[in-house]
Amino acid sequence: MDQNELNQKIREYLEFEEHPYFKDDLQKIIDEQNSEELNDRFYMDLEFGTGGLRGVIGGGYNRINPYIIRRSTTGLANYIKKTTENGSVAIAYDSRNFASLFAEEAALILCAQGIKVYLFSSLRPTPVVSYTVRKLGCTAGIVITASHNPAEYNGYKVFWSDGGQVVPPHDVSIINEVSKVRGKPLTMDKELALKKGLLLLIDREIDDSFVALVKSCSFRPELMRTQGKNLKIVYTPLHGAGTILVERTLGEMGINVITVPEQRDPDGNFPTVEFPNPEIESAMKLGLELARKEKAELLMGTDPDSDRLGIAVPDGDDYLLVTGNQLGVLLADYIFSSLKEAGRLDEKSAFVKTIVTTELQKLVAESYGIKSYDVLTGFKYIADKIHGFEKTGEKYVFGGEESYGYLVTDEIRDKDAVSAAFLTAELTLYLRSKGKSVIDRMKEIWDKHGYFEELLISRYLKGESGRTKMEEMISSMRNMPPAQFGGIPVSYMKDYKSGETYNVSDGTKETNIDLPSSNVLQFLLQDGSMVTIRPSGTEPKIKFYASCKGEAGADLLLSKEEVKEKLKRIEEDVDEFLG
Repeated sequence: MDQNELNQKIREYLEFEEHPYFKDDLQKIIDEQNSEELNDRFYMDLEFGTGGLRGVIGGGYNRINPYIIRRSTTGLANYIKKTTENGSVAIAYDSRNFASLFAEEAALILCAQGIKVYLFSSLRPTPVVSYTVRKLGCTAGIVITASHNPAEYNGYKVFWSDGGQVVPPHDVSIINEVSKVRGKPLTMDKELALKKGLLLLIDREIDDSFVALVKSCSFRPELMRTQGKNLKIVYTPLHGAGTILVERTLGEMGINVITVPEQRDPDGNFPTVEFPNPEIESAMKLGLELARKEKAELLMGTDPDSDRLGIAVPDGDDYLLVTGNQLGVLLADYIFSSLKEAGRLDEKSAFVKTIVTTELQKLVAESYGIKSYDVLTGFKYIADKIHGFEKTGEKYVFGGEESYGYLVTDEIRDKDAVSAAFLTAELTLYLRSKGKSVIDRMKEIWDKHGYFEELLISRYLKGESGRTKMEEMISSMRNMPPAQFGGIPVSYMKDYKSGETYNVSDGTKETNIDLPSSNVLQFLLQDGSMVTIRPSGTEPKIKFYASCKGEAGADLLLSKEEVKEKLKRIEEDVDEFLG
């Protein structure tokens, strides 16, 4: 970008932005004459992608701030008015910095367009918005969150009337409307919006209904009521929105929940962790220390918007952090076995997972006679599949993704850590009633289907140069597929962008992938291992997923060693490719 273009964009933004903090934030960079930082803030507009926005907080077009929120919401409002005459939107936010400000900015833009807004009076988990959209019959929903990203981020996630995140054709149409917005968007005074009945503040009436729904997911409510008081759980919301409803749903069943005190209060700076992500061991450090002290049977952690759940369980003299894939397997097994015992499984029962989620979940589903579906990475695709079941007559019974996201009821259409935490507690109680631990059941599943282990390698590639490098990496692999990973020959490459499967041995291609086009490559190795590469949809980074498996019935210790060695060699090859 040349200097004249940069200067023009800076002047425009300073004219359009009305919030003093963000004007001052940019002015400080200008005064410092930090040309690299200025270019990064303006070389592109923060993209309103297929799910919404996510970016670093600050002044500029490539940052998230009140002006970008106003502009994006104006585009959303224009699309809503094209689809319905009496639109309404539910809005919530989590503990991120400026989250309540951004939520109110979005609400008042919608009100100025004559669209009714139901705004939560304080922070709430993301799945509550999905539920509220369906409960109140809203046209759309917005939640201000950057999920598990570092503290400098915030975001803006959009749901449609079915309660799922926006998918085609709505996503592209909203993006088109956002791209047309120029100048200062029309907004409304808050008191006037309240007086006109365009802005309604909500909280308890939705909470009560949501909690009742979560509790209705129980397969053994009597076990929870009678034995819950004997289950000791340590819980950390990681300074996020989970405290309100996780503590309440478990507490109302009499379960003894001990919340990590240093991480209980909402705080967008996330002072005790580098990343507020229950997938990362360091984020669970304080929870593990308290679990050891209290001799808890279960440690639970949720991310800031409480849609992801991580757990740790006793294993010998210490605690084992259970991976997202493993907890998905355990929940799937518990749900399917409970439905079978109740006589509630039939040929219409369906399970949904993403293409990078462990195949062990599929094996478990099929062992109960349940049809399994793969969708692209992103929970919106699971929600869209559920929406499709309403037409086919199939019955959604469970779904999830490797990144610690699970959905146990189709009354919500996004991953939900509240109901997942509730059912994980019940699962733990049930296994204890059978004289087993969570680890015992996982070992039984491995013995039956084979030991599976997965690996995720991520690399941040920030700025304009990083974006270019990411595109070049994937293009290079697409045009010249590797012959092997970790010494294991590649049999097929699945290109989800073209919808083709490439046979490495004879060079033939077959168009056989019936999923939306996506910039993802998946390599199927001769021994059944898989390696998948994709750019993150929410962060400036590229991701490699690897999955290896052992033989069913094999010695577990030997199988673990063999699988870990395969993953180690694959990781070395990926590291070499990434440089």
